[in-house]
Amino acid sequence: MGWSVQKWNELYKDLPSRQVKVEVPDRTAVVTTSEETEALKPLGIQDAISAEIKKYQRGRAFIRPSGTEDVVRVYAEASTQEDADSLGDSVAQLVKSFLGSC
Repeated sequence: MGWSVQKWNELYKDLPSRQVKVEVPDRTAVVTTSEETEALKPLGIQDAISAEIKKYQRGRAFIRPSGTEDVVRVYAEASTQEDADSLGDSVAQLVKSFLGSC
């Protein structure tokens, strides 16, 4: 394409993000795809997360269980830091409502 390194670099822009750690009674209740980008269990949580994501411009979020402690990690990103924080908090609340909290 004849692009310079600078031109290629301009294609990628980091979005503001937020990570939240949610303490839960049993992290094994969360099962994800092998890529850890979609929750398969508990049933219904991915639909709830997807509905929440739609509220934010360039929103994206996923959850995954910790490998070492009873927590579920939430990752969220959006077009602004305020939106990323809000999305992360909303998904954390969904985790608490589906799994309970400690």
